[in-house]
Amino acid sequence: MSSTHRQGSAPEPLRFRELLPVPGAEDIDLAEAYAYPLGLDRPWLRANMVASADGGAIGPSGRSRDLSSDPDRRVMGVLRGLCDVVLVGAATARKEGYRPVRPREVWADLREGRPATPRVAVVSRSLELDAELLTGAPDDARTIVFTVADAPAALRRSVAEHADLVVVDGVSVTPEHVVNALAERGLYRVLTEGGPHLLAEFVAAGLLDELCLTVSPHLLGAGSPRIVAGGPGTPGGLEHASALNTPVRLARLLESGGHLFTRYLRD
Repeated sequence: MSSTHRQGSAPEPLRFRELLPVPGAEDIDLAEAYAYPLGLDRPWLRANMVASADGGAIGPSGRSRDLSSDPDRRVMGVLRGLCDVVLVGAATARKEGYRPVRPREVWADLREGRPATPRVAVVSRSLELDAELLTGAPDDARTIVFTVADAPAALRRSVAEHADLVVVDGVSVTPEHVVNALAERGLYRVLTEGGPHLLAEFVAAGLLDELCLTVSPHLLGAGSPRIVAGGPGTPGGLEHASALNTPVRLARLLESGGHLFTRYLRD
């Protein structure tokens, strides 16, 4: 990748420019801009996703990181520092190489009175998960795994040795199962990073409170999934139109390096 700064010089610091609600404001405090509501008495579900300018969510490599950037990673880091738990689907965890979240010095104030890192929660029917995601988490931020009763018994025993395993009855883990279990653990500041199928289920259930969407200055053309997607007969499936039309309002809009950072809140 080419660079516009001289060899050996320090890169220019990242700058975010506010477009809404205060056009032209600079020196944005991202932790303040993305703060969770105060006094939560139930889980607040925030999604952080990235999409191309024409709506694609997965790049040529099969991963969303093709659309990311330094400003996008800065925002993602702040969102992780603010949350109690990062929620992700198993397929996305495998594709994107999820591991336990690493602590950062800059999170010290954000996480005062809480573990140094947020927990990771994964939804998986098969329990085919990377071992490090289970074994590498600290004791005070153990990985949480949601699965179903007919998941392989040997894998359930193995996962339970290293992670907090939540087994639900029925053929699938529903959004309600997840939200209720997180509430029981006092994990109210929830950040989901997808993938598209998991996010579609939470949208369909009416449980998504907030969408933080990065619009990346790329065009992917036809074929790339959207940030919500589903297979046949599931929410987001291509064979039928959506029955949902949930109003949201644009609470904040930032720009950095040609990327737009939107924060939508459900009305």
